[in-house]
Amino acid sequence: MSAPAPSPLAIVDAEPLPRQEEVLTDAALAFVAELHRRFTPRRDELLARRAERRAEIARTSTLDFLPETAAIRADDSWKVAPAPAALNDRRVEITGPTDRKMTINALNSGAKVWLADFEDASAPTWENVVVGQVNLIDAYTRNIDFTDPGSGKSYALRPNEELATVVMRPRGWHLNERHLVDADGTPVPGAFVDFGLYFFHNAQRLLDLGKGPYFYLPKTESHLEARLWNDVFVFAQDYVGIPQGTIRATVLIETITAAYEMEEILYELRDHASGLNAGRWDYLFSIVKNFRDVGPRFVLPDRNAVTMTAPFMRAYTELLVRTCHKRGAHAIGGMAAFIPSRRDAEVNKVAFEKVRADKDREANDGFDGSWVAHPDLVPIAMESFDRVLGDKPNQKDRLREDVHVEAADLIAIDSLEAKPTYQGLVNAVQVGIRYIEAWLRGLGAVAIFNLMEDAATAEISRSQIWQWINAGVEFENGDRATPELARKIAAEELSAIRQEIGEQAFAAGHWQEAHDLLLKVSLDENYADFLTLPAYEQLKG
Repeated sequence: MSAPAPSPLAIVDAEPLPRQEEVLTDAALAFVAELHRRFTPRRDELLARRAERRAEIARTSTLDFLPETAAIRADDSWKVAPAPAALNDRRVEITGPTDRKMTINALNSGAKVWLADFEDASAPTWENVVVGQVNLIDAYTRNIDFTDPGSGKSYALRPNEELATVVMRPRGWHLNERHLVDADGTPVPGAFVDFGLYFFHNAQRLLDLGKGPYFYLPKTESHLEARLWNDVFVFAQDYVGIPQGTIRATVLIETITAAYEMEEILYELRDHASGLNAGRWDYLFSIVKNFRDVGPRFVLPDRNAVTMTAPFMRAYTELLVRTCHKRGAHAIGGMAAFIPSRRDAEVNKVAFEKVRADKDREANDGFDGSWVAHPDLVPIAMESFDRVLGDKPNQKDRLREDVHVEAADLIAIDSLEAKPTYQGLVNAVQVGIRYIEAWLRGLGAVAIFNLMEDAATAEISRSQIWQWINAGVEFENGDRATPELARKIAAEELSAIRQEIGEQAFAAGHWQEAHDLLLKVSLDENYADFLTLPAYEQLKG
């Protein structure tokens, strides 16, 4: 007997959007509904398992490699599938949301890959979710252009052979899509909406272009979560009738628990895996989140004081390179978040030197590529990797067998000499308020103080405020981190913003709402697992 037809999905509480019928077709929604029916119960079990794991960390104050998967790590015979031609050279990747202008600029940027982001660089308004899909379809069919209404400048795609390869990032497992519900009124996980619509409409189209449906998988916390994605991929490829192994996935190692399961994650996805990425900001957020209440040994200093040369961060990146190359996968480095200033050449000069040093280090360490947030940084990163790679597409032949990382090395937070500072608290409040306000307006990638901030940097900002207060940190000026101090700084920042942008712009924004939400997620005794969960309840559209 054949399986019952999936319950139709209903679109709720959403204003109709131009051209939504091109994306939200009956056939595409039936596919998303089937993903939801088959796999959401397992997603729910895995989210419950996250909570259990976190409780165990709170109890033991430690993490270790998994004894039950030791055989996978010890077996040298397995490798991930060879990279397809379009993903073999990934020396520079640019990241950004899927609005129309960014879509054209990213594809034209000269980077090898564009991470088309429906996750941390995109606030999940219904318009961003649906129109982002429209923009990608238009890009693949070359029906995309854009004229800036302010400057009058026009944007159009370069020839196909000059365009970046797209690797699309859906939302993480924890986020639901409230505008798409099943017959019981249960929202569909955002991951299935983003993946499902994109895959259904574009898989064959991408194959016809000589590429394929490629994905970045965010916020993964265990190999069991990678196994779920692999099962989704197997089902999806059969559903639309394309060969198994067509899908390729790069997993962001941006949680501390995933750092202990890198080989197992590649193993679970081995027919579909193409690499791992060192997602540094979310990784720091995950360390704070998981070890937030286990004592002063795990208190992180200001986020900008935690460089990639910190011993525990080096352990993480070196282990990632070794793991990837041992298994034939690409190792992709972290984000250069600097946004060049059009007005301050000196700021640019200093920042470009830091970006160059960061990318030189990654290339010399064995990474096969790295991320930038702005097209002006593409040539700098490209130069760093060109110098090491030459004509080679990657350096997966560098096995880094000199690297030996023990379990304790990954959480040796107390190896840092830097301490939290008062200015670090001020910066966390400033970035938190300014980012959340933009997010509530539907912007997920925001330039703040010459850095491209996304949800990951806002997460670490509010998590550090929470941790410092709960640890009773004393700053160099004698002040102690308290709720009262955080409220005082937040009030001062709100007043400074009002003065900076003027009364009219202040009133038109979501500044008070952002201020209140930052304080809520920073000061509540019950720590919210993700800032975006309570923020989504306040997001209009």
